[in-house]
Amino acid sequence: MHDIKFIRENPEAFDAGLVRRGLAPQSGAILGIDEKRRAVATRMQEAQGKRNEASKAIGAAMGRGDKDEAERLKAEVAALKDTLPAIEAEERDLTARLQDALAIIPNLPAADVPEGEDETHNLEVGRWGTPRNFAFTPKEHADLGPALGLDFETGALISGARFTFLRGGMARLERAIGQFMLDHQTATNGYTECNPPVLVRDEAMYGTDKLPKFAEDSFRTTDGRWLIPTSEVSLTSSVMGQIVDDATLPMRMTALTLCFRSEAGAAGKDTRGFIRQHQFEKCELVSVTRPEDSAAEHERMTGAAESILQALELPYRKVLLCTGDMGFGAQKTYDLEVWLPGQNAYREISSCSNCGAFQARRMNTRYRPEGQKGTEFVHTLNGSGLAVGRTLVAVLENYQQEDGSVTIPTALLPYMGGIAVLEPI
Repeated sequence: MHDIKFIRENPEAFDAGLVRRGLAPQSGAILGIDEKRRAVATRMQEAQGKRNEASKAIGAAMGRGDKDEAERLKAEVAALKDTLPAIEAEERDLTARLQDALAIIPNLPAADVPEGEDETHNLEVGRWGTPRNFAFTPKEHADLGPALGLDFETGALISGARFTFLRGGMARLERAIGQFMLDHQTATNGYTECNPPVLVRDEAMYGTDKLPKFAEDSFRTTDGRWLIPTSEVSLTSSVMGQIVDDATLPMRMTALTLCFRSEAGAAGKDTRGFIRQHQFEKCELVSVTRPEDSAAEHERMTGAAESILQALELPYRKVLLCTGDMGFGAQKTYDLEVWLPGQNAYREISSCSNCGAFQARRMNTRYRPEGQKGTEFVHTLNGSGLAVGRTLVAVLENYQQEDGSVTIPTALLPYMGGIAVLEPI
């Protein structure tokens, strides 16, 4: 959510940020609603003040025996009581219109974010690892996986497209990857393990900028709750409406949860294989920080995500997203793209974003800086540390052998119960 005061004082800068995002200037329309709302609010306050003054004056007039004045004041109060509800309703309507208009405008990009329309304008800022030289033609996971327990047919039979049934060592490997990520992010990178709900209310989805704009991308239950598209929603919302103790910042949380996405905005993309599922697991990272610390925290969080790929010895590249490819709530985002030899391409496995005060303003989450009376909005950050299913895909493709087996990365062996190689079943 944007600060209306900032827009009033910096309309040109606000519009310039939107133009960098590929959007039309909107300060004029926003400030038009705001001006009307403020005018009505002034009328409402004046009317309420007159009503209160007249009500007090009635008693004074009665006390001095001035019945005519008392009756005149009563009539004035009655008239104000008749007109006030309409003014108050107009003020509520304009406030709601302003909030609705602000709620669908994306965050402004940070100054160092490259401009561009789409992913082709993203900026590669680093690579780690060297892709393996295969003595044979490596297979894609969708071709390699079924013989190892990645059962697409049964998943589709039970639940439809974009669901998969995992069996035997494949199921064990997915569990091992998730547990390794959670243990690594807590023990090595200092995140606090959490086990949050995967069903949330409207307020949690709105506060983390998933509503109202992206309702079609999520699943909703019959009682009005939402299945989380990522545990960013639950973890970030854990401080919703709070004044956070300055001494607790930065707060760093992680969770390994099921996530659910309708993929309405990705129709036709990655329909084959395990890349884009309706139900998947993800190890999420969330930080809540002081504003002056969020840029450094963004680098730290991205490094925490990178450390998983390095521990698994999976080659990857780090990409700074351009203005046209960033998520709605982000002001700056790094993507990590893992090397998939079967596809001969780097594919996204993590996004780490600094949202600034954008989500905090929607959630009304503040902190009181030490030594100050007033409060300020915190900054929130989120990132994948990592997507478990996509990491499974990367392990299958990078560690495959010519006979169709897959060796287990060294870091995962303690979690595999003695299984060192996945063999066709």
